[in-house]
Amino acid sequence: MKRTLKSIGILSLVAMLATGGAFGQQLPQFSQYIFNGLHVNPGYAGYKGEPYLQSTYRSQWIDFPGAPETFTVTADLSANEGTMGFGFSLLSDQLGPARTTTGLLTYAYRIQTGRKSFLGLGASVGVSEYMIDGALFDPNDQGDVLIPEGRVNMFTPNLNTGLFFHNDKFYAGFSVYNMIGKNSLEQEDIALAYHDFHYYLTAGAMLNLSDNVGFKPSFLIRQVKGAPTNYDINGMFLFFERLWVGASYRSNMKLWTEVDQDLTSRNAVAAIIEVFATDRLRLGYAYDQSLNVLQDYRHNSHELSVGFYMIPRTAKMKNQRWF
Repeated sequence: MKRTLKSIGILSLVAMLATGGAFGQQLPQFSQYIFNGLHVNPGYAGYKGEPYLQSTYRSQWIDFPGAPETFTVTADLSANEGTMGFGFSLLSDQLGPARTTTGLLTYAYRIQTGRKSFLGLGASVGVSEYMIDGALFDPNDQGDVLIPEGRVNMFTPNLNTGLFFHNDKFYAGFSVYNMIGKNSLEQEDIALAYHDFHYYLTAGAMLNLSDNVGFKPSFLIRQVKGAPTNYDINGMFLFFERLWVGASYRSNMKLWTEVDQDLTSRNAVAAIIEVFATDRLRLGYAYDQSLNVLQDYRHNSHELSVGFYMIPRTAKMKNQRWF
């Protein structure tokens, strides 16, 4: 069993290097996380103050063999006049012959630190399944004992924690993902960098340019062992409190970790739009253009999101400034 699981790590790494480039060792990335903080911080749960459901589908590097496809469903709820937040997340990430499925339950407690400022302390607990399908491989040498026959999977616990601060002009958050579960993988003679500690630091502000136009600059920094420090710089315009239009620049740099210089080059830009189609329905789309070695192959990425408020509301949101 351990030998088979070891092959999972080897073959998954090969698939990641073939398709993931600089980000093969990191958790799935999204361009529209700026509208759903549960993707990067458990402390965000309950921030909207409204029961909210969202689903996101991302197809990365279209037509590239083994390219990642990611699907998520999240629920964001609040209770006790907004002092408590609850969340649920389900993620499925397909990368070549490997698939990761994670289910999480989230709780956040919100502390009022000022007249208009709050600090959310959150945690997510759940389980992750790692699966590889040996039938999807086409080896040069048939009968290789290191290639599993059929599907092989294993489960590991998961824990994420986060802090999320906000007032009416500014927000900032810090979170740590994959805090447990690595030891259970190593006991089975498999080491997945995908399940290493992931650190997220984010912040942004809302600037009112006029009565009907706002501008939100923001950034996100990701760090994981063995990979370059990844960062996003975002700029979003809000028109009439109904339409978000903007862009994101994603790249990486050698900050704390020694990595190959080729991995610290620019990566991608994304055009992002989100609209309140009705008082309860939000629709979003992001188009990513690679700026690395894939830019000449037209292997771009598409991301769709649908959000739904479960109670009637007006388009003017209580906490729409940030996400």
